[in-house]
Amino acid sequence: MGIFSRLADIVNSNLNAILANAEDPQKMIRLVIQEMEDTLVEVRSQAVRTIAERKQLERRVRTMMHEEDEWQRKAELAITRNRDDLAKAALAARHSVEKSREALEQQIAQVIEGLENQNDDIAKLQAKLADAKSREKALTMRARTAQGRLKTREKLYDTRIDDTLNRFEQVERALDELEGKAEAYDLGRRSGRPSLHDELAALETDAAVEDEFEALKRRVAEKKHDA
Repeated sequence: MGIFSRLADIVNSNLNAILANAEDPQKMIRLVIQEMEDTLVEVRSQAVRTIAERKQLERRVRTMMHEEDEWQRKAELAITRNRDDLAKAALAARHSVEKSREALEQQIAQVIEGLENQNDDIAKLQAKLADAKSREKALTMRARTAQGRLKTREKLYDTRIDDTLNRFEQVERALDELEGKAEAYDLGRRSGRPSLHDELAALETDAAVEDEFEALKRRVAEKKHDA
């Protein structure tokens, strides 16, 4: 059994109230859309049949109008031939066809009025269907966003991630200790070949000593000469 039972139920329905009272709005909006689409197909099919019926009635009306003209012509012909009895019979027949035609025209007017009302209902139904589909897209996007946020939060607050990170930290600390032990073995030791910094420092020291030595030799020589 559908959510709606008649076209008027859909046209007069309050979509907000339906969704507000639903346990699962996303599922409910999908059911509403399906019901609207099915009803729209049914209403259009009914409109096609009604239009066909109107066209058939209009053809019958045109046929009757031709019959009226024909009985009128026969009545005039009978009068010209002094056959008043036949003229009166032809006029009576024309009058009967006229009455039937007027009844059909009233029926056509009712059909046209029904089609106009049906057209208004279809327009309202299409507007509600468009609104429902728009809401369905919005609900789908909200559901996807909420599911994504839920998964992210679950990952953030998952204790297994914390345990894994703690294990990483333990491994890093163990590696730091190993690297520290390796570097400790080099403390206090010099490599067999001096570094560039050490060689330049030694060169500067040798030059200073050589200059000071030459200066000392000159002073000693000067003292000997003065003596």
